[in-house]
Amino acid sequence: MGLFDRLRDDDDERVVFLGIDGVPLDLVEDHPDVFENLTDIAETGSGGRLESIVPPESSACWPSLTTGQNPGATGVYGFQDREVDSYETYVPLGRHVKATRLWDRVTDAGRDATVLNVPVTFPPSSRIQRMASGFLSPDLESAASDEELRETLDGFDYRIDVNAKLGHDDDKTEFIENAHATLDARYDAFSHYLDQDDWDLFFGVFMSTDRVNHFLFGDYATDGEYKEEFLAFYRKLDGYIGEIRDSLDDDTTLIVASDHGFTRLEWEVNCNQFLADEGWLSYADDDHDALTDIDDETRAYSLIPGRFYLNVEGREPNGVVPESEYEATREALIDDLESLTGPDGRQVCRRIVKGETVFDGDHDGIAPDLVVIPADGFDLKSGFSGKEAVFTEGPRNGMHKFENSLLYATHPDLDLSDANLFDVTPTVLDLLDVEYNAQQFDGNSLA
Repeated sequence: MGLFDRLRDDDDERVVFLGIDGVPLDLVEDHPDVFENLTDIAETGSGGRLESIVPPESSACWPSLTTGQNPGATGVYGFQDREVDSYETYVPLGRHVKATRLWDRVTDAGRDATVLNVPVTFPPSSRIQRMASGFLSPDLESAASDEELRETLDGFDYRIDVNAKLGHDDDKTEFIENAHATLDARYDAFSHYLDQDDWDLFFGVFMSTDRVNHFLFGDYATDGEYKEEFLAFYRKLDGYIGEIRDSLDDDTTLIVASDHGFTRLEWEVNCNQFLADEGWLSYADDDHDALTDIDDETRAYSLIPGRFYLNVEGREPNGVVPESEYEATREALIDDLESLTGPDGRQVCRRIVKGETVFDGDHDGIAPDLVVIPADGFDLKSGFSGKEAVFTEGPRNGMHKFENSLLYATHPDLDLSDANLFDVTPTVLDLLDVEYNAQQFDGNSLA
């Protein structure tokens, strides 16, 4: 047993899943002195690379990780999605996720699930044991599934997210302090409910890692001003993970995973400006700021991150690309994208993925025709106004990366060769001994 005796009467296996949003495997492996606990977990349990999804963006990644299905089934492709048969866009929330979530499967099997701070879960579910929804929740009052949870979290000075606006300041001191305060409160809340010992699945996400990476990863990568503060933040996070691990009993498996990796950001690439410059996109008037403002000569447009859509007849309201010319037009767009080079002469597009090769399901009607996986340093933006150049610089110096997310577990026999985000849900269900139909998932159990 761990540091406390279990309060439950049964001997069922249990799982604690800790998400560390955007933490790259390379960072952990390059600094075993900073990540002493994760390094030990890898040595005594399992640890390695976890491939992200296309596109590697948190709003799409967490629904896929927590359902085991691709965006064609979840219906969520990124931070901004397009309505079917419309140019109107919306920010996907939890209610837009169409596939069954992991914790709902656990609850349906008669087990208990506590879920805290998972992105894209607003509004919170009241059908499971307890939930505080995460990223994109407007405030704590509406993020908590019940009054007891709300009052308890408020007592910890719990906050939904780091104040990212502080990261825009040249002096990052206040941002770093806010990130630490958010991390501390999250750990206090996690520890409190872990100690309740009334759950079978505990699923909590540290989102502050993603925020710190966006604004400090460049300092880390270039030995910049805030490198030591960056590493100190992660040393604290690893310490919290170690304390949680030490509190768990022998019947509980701890899994720690990220949804995507990270790398240094050098240039923001304004994809719609590129499309406009190359004659693919135009607007009805000069006062344009949304997808609805494109005109009937537009052949292609982009949404973040790196998603490209053809303006197809019969699919888009004012589509101009005939179905008979779809493939030829898409290949022409691929050729133009492959020719795009940055200010340093490097090719921007590392890989260009055709939508039908990665998206499949009842909700693939809004799937992009192409997704670009960029070369390190090029962060693909969309934007329909305010950009006069394709390549610009902003306040962020870190960006998402497809290849280097991670998974660590105290279970010694997980097979992490070729592991990806879709494998997490069936793995957790296996560890909990919850029955499922393997054909429902795009991944496989690692257990």
